[in-house]
Amino acid sequence: MTTTRAEAAYLRSVTAFKNPMLDLLHGRFAPFVVAVLSNVFSPDRPAVAVADAHVEVAEAIDELRAAGYDTEDDRRIPAGSARDICRGWVRVGWLSLQIEDDVEVYRLSAHAVGALEIAGRAGGGRARVSRSRVRTLLDAVERLARDAETDPERRREALLAERAALDAEIAALDEGVIEPPDDEHLLEEAENVIHLARELPADFSRVAESIAAMQRDVVAELRRDARPTGDVLREYLERGRHVMQATPEGRAFQGALRLIGDPEHIDDLTEQLHAVLTQRFARLMTPEQRGELDAIARRVEAGVLEVLTAQRRASHVITVQVKTHDPIRDRQVDDLLRLVMAGLHRWSQTKAPGRVEPVRTLPLADIGHLRRSLSDVRPPGAPEPLSTDAADVEFVDADTRAWGGPHYAELERYIETLGESFDLAEAFAGADEDTRRPVDLVGLLEIAHRRGLAEGNEVSVVEAVRPDGTTRRFAFTAVTAVRPTETDADD
Repeated sequence: MTTTRAEAAYLRSVTAFKNPMLDLLHGRFAPFVVAVLSNVFSPDRPAVAVADAHVEVAEAIDELRAAGYDTEDDRRIPAGSARDICRGWVRVGWLSLQIEDDVEVYRLSAHAVGALEIAGRAGGGRARVSRSRVRTLLDAVERLARDAETDPERRREALLAERAALDAEIAALDEGVIEPPDDEHLLEEAENVIHLARELPADFSRVAESIAAMQRDVVAELRRDARPTGDVLREYLERGRHVMQATPEGRAFQGALRLIGDPEHIDDLTEQLHAVLTQRFARLMTPEQRGELDAIARRVEAGVLEVLTAQRRASHVITVQVKTHDPIRDRQVDDLLRLVMAGLHRWSQTKAPGRVEPVRTLPLADIGHLRRSLSDVRPPGAPEPLSTDAADVEFVDADTRAWGGPHYAELERYIETLGESFDLAEAFAGADEDTRRPVDLVGLLEIAHRRGLAEGNEVSVVEAVRPDGTTRRFAFTAVTAVRPTETDADD
């Protein structure tokens, strides 16, 4: 069946009106949506925290209802809470939800920005067909023809003509011939600049949204990709690094970024706009026009930041997804989510589903006692009881008790035979061999310290005998032990 011209035009119109931008302008509550979005969002406030947006939308609804705008026509103000209204705008594509600095925020979509711009132009009157607008068109066509020219001679002629015009203008200025600009002409130029600048926010938003859409497509493709991680790693990491070249909008933005991406260019633009606003013709502009002209540089800077932020976010998300890519695990998670959704669907279809208590903590498994070693499969048991019969005790080689601590009892009895005072080195040398071990020297010193010590200026040297018969010499400051008196003992 052949499609007629009228039918083809109608189908194109139907497709166009499915665009969220036209849907916003032609929707049931279009005046309310345009008014609220234009109040909540502005060029200086492109992102609004979700909680703040809900409060502001609720305040706007209350003010309009208090003024009686919802009594005459049910098409003026939508029903429901501010949160429900904003979430509905997210679903239809007028707002987008993002996370910025760990805070959930709303941003106008490119469709909403374009719709607000159309509504603003329609409410403020159409731009005039002025000399400035025609000059802009002619300059654009001239640049296009010059850039498309491939003949070197013709390009050279065009450049020479341009240089001759500039030389003539410079010569006129040198001669003092200055034609004062007409205020009406300058006003037309300013209106044309404002008109061109109004298109920038929607253009920047479209670039950012195209990058975000590409990011979602890449992640979805990665989750559907059943190849091993090693096969897809290089491909997707490369796409993450060159995310800006992945969309037509991104490639076009890169070309524009060479003109406006340098901070010095933004500063120059700001200074030029401030200089324009100080001119005499600026008094002919309305306060709204002066505000828009002054905000152009900020709009450009905010738009560039929005696109670069979307680029960094997309690159980070793609890189993280690729590094954690596990087809088997992703497939298991998808199957689990499908089972959960199917269960929720069946549960919601029951007549009285009732209330479901949330699972606040996961149950703990009672695993009892865990074995610490698997070397012996027999359960652990108590050791055999020790024998109390000393006759079966057998010492190997020597009595290891001789390597123990000092023999305090023997040393105490030995000291009682030494009199009121004695030299520690001489006392140790006169002791039995069993009490002349190195450790017995320490015990003798400890006992003498309890009785009282007097240090001398000389150095005493003693020879100790270990239990195995080896000797060891020790040197220390000469010490004399003094037996305490009865008064000292009482103290």
